[in-house]
Amino acid sequence: MTKLAYLECPTGIAGDMCLGALVDVGVPLEYLIEKLKRLEIEPEYNLRAASVHRNGQLATKVHVDLLAEHHHHGRHLPEISQLITKAELPPRAEAWSLAVFQQLAEAEGKVHGVPPEQVHFHEVGAVDAIVDIVGTCLGLDWLGIDQIYCSALPTGGGTIRAAHGQMAVPVPAVLKLWEMRGCPVYSNGIERELVTPTGAAIATTLATDFGSPPAMSLQRVGLGAGSRDLPIPNILRLWLGESRGQGSGVRGQGAELIDLGDTSPALETISVLETQIDDLSPQAIGYVFEALFAAGAVDVFTQPIGMKKSRPGTLLTIICHPEQLSSCEAVLFRETTTLGIRRSIQQRAILQREIQQVETEYGAVRVKIAWMGKEQEREITNVQPEYEDCAELARQHNISWREIHRLVLHTWDEQNRFPGHIENQIEKSGKLHH
Repeated sequence: MTKLAYLECPTGIAGDMCLGALVDVGVPLEYLIEKLKRLEIEPEYNLRAASVHRNGQLATKVHVDLLAEHHHHGRHLPEISQLITKAELPPRAEAWSLAVFQQLAEAEGKVHGVPPEQVHFHEVGAVDAIVDIVGTCLGLDWLGIDQIYCSALPTGGGTIRAAHGQMAVPVPAVLKLWEMRGCPVYSNGIERELVTPTGAAIATTLATDFGSPPAMSLQRVGLGAGSRDLPIPNILRLWLGESRGQGSGVRGQGAELIDLGDTSPALETISVLETQIDDLSPQAIGYVFEALFAAGAVDVFTQPIGMKKSRPGTLLTIICHPEQLSSCEAVLFRETTTLGIRRSIQQRAILQREIQQVETEYGAVRVKIAWMGKEQEREITNVQPEYEDCAELARQHNISWREIHRLVLHTWDEQNRFPGHIENQIEKSGKLHH
């Protein structure tokens, strides 16, 4: 079994929220205190945890109290790296901590136009940030986590005062970290700083992937509280579980195959947006399709409808994951004449699937394979060559798209359905020969 952790970040992520979620889920605070002593900065802070309420929900808040009698200064990357490597931490915790600070230094360096080694971290290099990052890596290692996943991240908004003066949210280092990793982001309408540079560095460095939770047997959930009261509970939720198989599932083009261990299709939560339009050019709706897919929509389709006063209209429906809802709505309001959009949350059953590559005499084509049942006993229900791959080969070789499509299906069928039959025939032939 693979031990999984999922960081669900409806109000963002910060280092203290990560620590709070880890302590809440069972990592002993005493263990963190003892291991962090090895950094030899213990005289500069106190570490403590408390139970707090956020919008009526009980969560754990971890405080890093800086001691006033000590002078707290920013640090450069080599100094921080030396603190970590000399501390004799567990190997994974050390490697993760160094990687997080390296990622953060590279982002800050790109923002300020200096090499990572010359970045002066200011707030993010202060004692509390070192404790947050190294403590988070220690906690994940203590839990024995093999893979970490993270939800899409909310952008926040407004301004904050930082070492370089008043800055727009998200701050430049956070934006650069998101850009470097290609993170999915969205607006939840809260105009505050929701993702800190420390939190962004932890997520973008350690997370295997971003999006919906991976398939897992859920075991425990830890709640880490943020410092502010917000319209929704300011809590980072840490899901712990184990994977039930080696496959992974498909959520768009880069996803992994989900093996549920039974014959049932996988279930996922999706958002459905609907609006009817009767005063927009069909050409504009074609452009809207492209913009919605670029914003993360899973599917978009239209239906002709009759509207009031017998006006012909178009019903536009968008299917997306909840974290892309705001970005898809923004496209609709910006690119169409609609004045209102209906929302609903639904569950959809999806077949397990994967992408295979088929080599033909004209070139390679990706093929989407869908099936039901367990991995070892799967029943293939659909085999579909990717349209764009077939179209590209058809254009290159001046052959009809249908001919390429038929060739790919035939090639895949020969490679995947007949080999067992052929091997049996060879075995029989050998026995007859002897």
